[in-house]
Amino acid sequence: MNDNDSIVPRIPIGEWGGAAIAWINDNFEWLLDFISLVLDWSITTLIDALLVVPALVMIALFALLGLLVRSWEFAVGTVLTFLLIIAMDQWTFAMQTLALVLIATVVAVVIAVPIGIVAARSDRVSAVVRPVLDFMQTMPAFVYLLPAVVFFGIGFVPGLFATVIFALPPGVRLTELGIRGVDAETVEAGQAFGATPGQILRGIQIPLATPTIMAGVNQVIMLALSMAVIAGIAGADGLGKEVVQSIATLDRPQGIEAGLGVVIIAIYLDRLTASLGRPGDYPHSLLGRLRSRSGGGPDQDDDAAQDEEDNLVAAGHRTPV
Repeated sequence: MNDNDSIVPRIPIGEWGGAAIAWINDNFEWLLDFISLVLDWSITTLIDALLVVPALVMIALFALLGLLVRSWEFAVGTVLTFLLIIAMDQWTFAMQTLALVLIATVVAVVIAVPIGIVAARSDRVSAVVRPVLDFMQTMPAFVYLLPAVVFFGIGFVPGLFATVIFALPPGVRLTELGIRGVDAETVEAGQAFGATPGQILRGIQIPLATPTIMAGVNQVIMLALSMAVIAGIAGADGLGKEVVQSIATLDRPQGIEAGLGVVIIAIYLDRLTASLGRPGDYPHSLLGRLRSRSGGGPDQDDDAAQDEEDNLVAAGHRTPV
């Protein structure tokens, strides 16, 4: 018996949590089955779409996207690194992981951005949301697998569920930061012209906050990729499952190749989303050249993007490049 038992009685929080999970599973089984069906269909459909296209054609599309928004150097690097994935015989696993990350990112962003907007417009909501986000970010990622497996069994869906929960907080935080960081005088000017709150949000705040919001999307993607291995523990196919199997069998070559595949996908998605958030910084991209030929140059949106980046650096959410 613990000496502290006579001083502080044990509080069975774990039992209460387990009972709550069991109650949700018993009473909302129909809803969980529906969610599982939709998510599983989404992931398997995207995986089939990625794999039905020949690998070389997919690499060309990835490189073209990189050329479109960033630079020819990035496009060449994309071709070389994704060819390396094929050479390591990890292409199918890489596309499975990419599909999981993309679906998780879409779900997380659809949830995070509205919550961040509401939190930015209401101090009360922000005061409630922040400790919840703190709790979500400090909870060990493996803990999310327990309710995920109880609710959805094993496979892609529990991995997706745990990934969304783990990757959600930065999307909410940076969306709120971006909306709150919009210059108050700009908002007041819109109000002076008779714009409604919805028009100010759509026409002023969201456009000016887009670089910060995209930084949040970038962080969501990075955290989703960091959950790839944990999703593999839940039975999700992909590079994460390969890493888990390599650990179980002490297969070092398999672990190195799967881990390198995760790194390649992470770098590609990181650079791509960074380019989408700051298009004015990449004048040598295909889109940048088209803008320069049409007579457009860096405009006020680019200046606002720089201001938003400065705010992120000052807040400690991003390191200066």
